[in-house]
Amino acid sequence: MQELVSVETVNAKTGKTKAALRKSRWFSTLIIVLFHFSISDRCRMAGTSRHDREMAINAKKQLTDCSDPIERLRLQCLARGSAGIKGLGRTFRIMDDDNSRTLDMKEFLKGLSDYGVLIEKEDAIKLFQHFDRDGSGYIDFDEFLLSLRPAMSNARKEVVLQAFKKLDKTGDGLITIEDLRGVYNVKHHPKYQNGEWTEDQVFRKFLDSFDSPDDKDGKVTKEEFLNYYSGVSASIDTDIYFIVMMKNAWKLD
Repeated sequence: MQELVSVETVNAKTGKTKAALRKSRWFSTLIIVLFHFSISDRCRMAGTSRHDREMAINAKKQLTDCSDPIERLRLQCLARGSAGIKGLGRTFRIMDDDNSRTLDMKEFLKGLSDYGVLIEKEDAIKLFQHFDRDGSGYIDFDEFLLSLRPAMSNARKEVVLQAFKKLDKTGDGLITIEDLRGVYNVKHHPKYQNGEWTEDQVFRKFLDSFDSPDDKDGKVTKEEFLNYYSGVSASIDTDIYFIVMMKNAWKLD
């Protein structure tokens, strides 16, 4: 039988690691992120808000001393929180009317503008030309977004993909409400307990945390999951603490 994840088990796991990590300067960051993945909405939302606020502050500070166009675009995305890069991807995807997963110069510039990216037109053109390696006048926006994603070590990617696989029960490459049934126990969610939300609403709220604010479709792809966690990973220095956080939050072996 698949093991359920509840607030109590996540907090119990946190307690077991607390003594070992107390002296670490990353302990507070781990607790914030652990609470983010608790199904308790109050704890999760508080953790998300604080984590994203700290990420935004750090990204904005780095922007003042950054001149590289790619890094500046990356930092502007991270300044929007863990789902910032994913949000830019959604903006590009909306503009991809023919589903070619490519963008021409005009679409690229409009996508950056629509997403509110502050970049000189000359720098944006140079950015496009950098990724238009074959000179075709088009760029593959999946490759472009991949280059924006903050680097993660193989160990971090492996544990993120392990978590995705656990959630993607149907194996179709998408995490949906149906996938979450039997994985998450919503009985301890305060809004479920008081009758304000149904089980499906709790699940949808969880999935929405991975979505960009303007385009919540209730589905999370593997790439979107990786994009999200690349943002989380950017705020944690060492692999071991990131892996402990992921394993505790998702009850991974």
